[in-house]
Amino acid sequence: MHPTPAGNLNCSCKCETSSTDNRLKFVLHDALDSSGIDTTHARAAREGFCSQIKKLSDFKRDIRVNEDVDLGRVALHIAAEDDSLISHSSVPLPVDDFLFRLDNLAVEYCSRYSSSLRSSPEDFQECLNRYLYVNKAFRITNATDQVEQRALYLNSVLTHRSGSVPMLSLIYSEILKMLHLWGVLNFDVEIFFPHDSYSSTRGYHKQESKESDQLDVMTSQALLVEILQDLKNAFWPFQLDDCRSLFLRAAYAAHCYNESNETKESALELAAAKAARHRLQRGVWTSVRFGDIRRALSACERLILLKTDPKELRDYAVLLYHCGFYAESLQYLKLYQDEKESVAFELNSQLASNLEEDDAVEKLIIRLNLILMEKGWSRQSDSRSALFNNTEPW
Repeated sequence: MHPTPAGNLNCSCKCETSSTDNRLKFVLHDALDSSGIDTTHARAAREGFCSQIKKLSDFKRDIRVNEDVDLGRVALHIAAEDDSLISHSSVPLPVDDFLFRLDNLAVEYCSRYSSSLRSSPEDFQECLNRYLYVNKAFRITNATDQVEQRALYLNSVLTHRSGSVPMLSLIYSEILKMLHLWGVLNFDVEIFFPHDSYSSTRGYHKQESKESDQLDVMTSQALLVEILQDLKNAFWPFQLDDCRSLFLRAAYAAHCYNESNETKESALELAAAKAARHRLQRGVWTSVRFGDIRRALSACERLILLKTDPKELRDYAVLLYHCGFYAESLQYLKLYQDEKESVAFELNSQLASNLEEDDAVEKLIIRLNLILMEKGWSRQSDSRSALFNNTEPW
């Protein structure tokens, strides 16, 4: 029996979802509105996010310290939207207050380490590292842990001084940006982004960077993608099996993925997948260990707006399927296939994985077409979807 979505949707978002098809609309906010949940603050935060990412032109996406895009404001708009989605607060997250706290880090650094601004790049970077990680006691935390998901939101990181690698990279980069804007830093610093959960973010003199270091240099857009991917991974409803992609986990729960004949799922894994799907159908959010469909959807929608990877369309579509938005799911899957044809995918070590995912996409499309062809299938205005029936407080 298929879950039924809530209400007739005529969703709208002022940001384009694709350069080739701007008729596609996002589902999340209107679905919540149809259930009687006020999304005024969430919509305002999304508009704030869109207004900033529009400044990421093709040229400026590659600038290391982007003075036009306020990354701190973008991250706080992300936090404000998710806070509104799960708390239903009548008061929006005070973005400007947290921005003042972020800017004040640069002010305090100047007052405490003013001599470093006239010293060598190496001395400056050593002082900045000491200021952030010793004086201010910022530390990296594992954001995949249940109690540490607050490390994914800038407001919480500024409050608790414990955050994910992308969040600390953002703070580091915003301090550098403010120093450049004030004209007190007379050399360029690039951000080294560690690809593990233990190394600290740090900067280095741009003129002394090596060609081999470029893959580790974080651009404005790449940093936003890392932040949103962390949120997507943390709140994805199907957490079992790290060996599979997020999409394949969801496709398996929908029975649109055939496992290889070499291995079979254990009874525990089968039960967990079935339980995850059952929770979504009932609209029950039992624990953050099992994800949060609303915040996973919001992360997917924002990743689509950044237009960095067609796979975001596919991942969004499979979540829509589990929520019962079949027509929208099919539309996004078809757009994904169109976009995929114009993008050169890596076909070496990831060949097998891509074939598995493509097979799951085809099976999901077939199922969606069959569902939409069923006679008598219609949306029920009084039904409950997995988006908004949250039985637990924040």
